[in-house]
Amino acid sequence: MDWSAVTAEDLVDALREVDWSTPPRPVPEFFSRFTVPRSYSKWTSRLKCNLYYYRTNYFILIMFILGIGFIWKPVAILAAFMTGISIAFLNDSFAVTFNEKVTRTVRQFSPHLAAKMRPPITPVLRGRPSSKRSIHICGRPRWLFVLLFSAVSCMLWLTSCSLLTVLWALLIAIFATLLHASFRTPNLKARLNTFREEFRAVWRNYSEL
Repeated sequence: MDWSAVTAEDLVDALREVDWSTPPRPVPEFFSRFTVPRSYSKWTSRLKCNLYYYRTNYFILIMFILGIGFIWKPVAILAAFMTGISIAFLNDSFAVTFNEKVTRTVRQFSPHLAAKMRPPITPVLRGRPSSKRSIHICGRPRWLFVLLFSAVSCMLWLTSCSLLTVLWALLIAIFATLLHASFRTPNLKARLNTFREEFRAVWRNYSEL
């Protein structure tokens, strides 16, 4: 795949729609081989490829650095957790999986309440479901939960008085992520995974015809 032709918007859309339930890559593979990119185009291609392939590892790395920064401040740790959840809700796969697990748990105690938590029926246009389906969590639009968790996390940040600390920790986490993604040489697994994702995307578009 020619990652130099992939824009930042395409990468964000791919990260939003990709399945995040897969486990992170093994640690030996994550720290396997590092080389300096030969040109600017090589660097941008490597950066996009690694951000997509090691997405779960980077998310764990960022949350780990934030947790280390607030190890003596439980309120700040809770705020970092709420912030991570609000960001994770932006991913389609995570939001759908979270909704299914919550609904399944509630169904064991109250089937009537679980029925109300079902997402609305997707409208059908010309015999086919609408391609722009909205994601719902517990029967409510996803953006409502994103705003709710974001507001709670902001209140916790203000309560813990750790805004300066979180800025430093976040800058260090982002710098470590970009540093690793810039110098980690894409391996054969990353390339094969890219080809597999391309095939799935083409097959999905073909199936919708």
